[in-house]
Amino acid sequence: MISENLKKLPPYLFDELDRKAEEKRREGIDIIDFGVGDPDIPTPEHIVKACCEAARKKENHRYPSYEGKLEFRQAVAERFKEDFGVDVDPEREIISLIGSKEGIHNVHFAFLNRGDYVLYPDPGYPVYKTAPIFAGGIPYKVPLLEDNGFLPDLEKIPKEVVKKAKIMWINYPNNPTTTVAEVEFYKEVVDFARENGIIVCSDEAYSHIVYDHKYRTILQVEGAKDVCIVFNSLSKTYNMTGWRIGYAIGGEELIKAFRKVKTNVDSGVSNIIQDAAIVALRSSQECVKKNVEIYRERRDVLVEGLKKLGFKCEKPRGTFYLWLKVEGSSIEFANRLLDVGVLVTPGIGFGEHGEGYVRFALTQSVERIKEALERMEEIF
Repeated sequence: MISENLKKLPPYLFDELDRKAEEKRREGIDIIDFGVGDPDIPTPEHIVKACCEAARKKENHRYPSYEGKLEFRQAVAERFKEDFGVDVDPEREIISLIGSKEGIHNVHFAFLNRGDYVLYPDPGYPVYKTAPIFAGGIPYKVPLLEDNGFLPDLEKIPKEVVKKAKIMWINYPNNPTTTVAEVEFYKEVVDFARENGIIVCSDEAYSHIVYDHKYRTILQVEGAKDVCIVFNSLSKTYNMTGWRIGYAIGGEELIKAFRKVKTNVDSGVSNIIQDAAIVALRSSQECVKKNVEIYRERRDVLVEGLKKLGFKCEKPRGTFYLWLKVEGSSIEFANRLLDVGVLVTPGIGFGEHGEGYVRFALTQSVERIKEALERMEEIF
């Protein structure tokens, strides 16, 4: 009775983590959860207030538009111009998303024919691999190796695969490796896409969580909009993971095709949430800077603590994760930590080339990070 496509899918990584953590909690173990990347910092109060006010407006109780309110798209364009120096047409080059995960999944239905290849990073966000399967595509892993700075080596992708490829996924600042990409890399990707007739989907959900580094987007490359779609979200930037709102930006023809899919799949993002998002995008960005400083402090405490335990690790330049190289099986390492109530994500869950690493999400207070390090001293 179950579809063949569904049978091809592995268990969803973060669902499995939740299950394991819950088992330990039932055993009475206090879990310090570094697993899922869900900010523990509340949504800023001015955004919450805007949502409450928007909920009282009767016009917001009806269906939203498929592409998102024009004012929301204008706010996205304004923020994009201010942060990245890139002009975007809010009417033709932006579409709202019910969180970027929805967009990352559904975009494949706009461009894939059965049997087309999708190049995806390994290690990487699991949806890059699973979503093409639903759309009849064939996911093809592109290794992200430490020796290459966790950037894809485009020249090593077999030519016969490139010829069949329709979409290529990139993600910087990178989850899980925390790597930050420079404009030179983006230029290389855009040239590769043009030469081979590939659409680049750039997941930039962590674009604003960088340390001592400028905001970057692939759309800073001249002409990139012709071959690229950027996916971004308010989830990580403004601590709005539960609100489910994001956006995609790309050339007019690409967004037009994507819009056609979404009109047949969903009825758009709640107007109430969009009004709150407009306030988030247009008001002071001090809350974003404060978030980064909180993550910076947590990062520094965790890195120094791990070094004292004998691990070699560098301070991440972006995201709110730490990608730690470990000896042996990442699952066995994670299970050892779970025995003392510390939950991390085994790297193998992000793909074959994630083996030998574990990911910490910096979504615990400094006090809890110190407590986790004390527990780890018991086993290292």
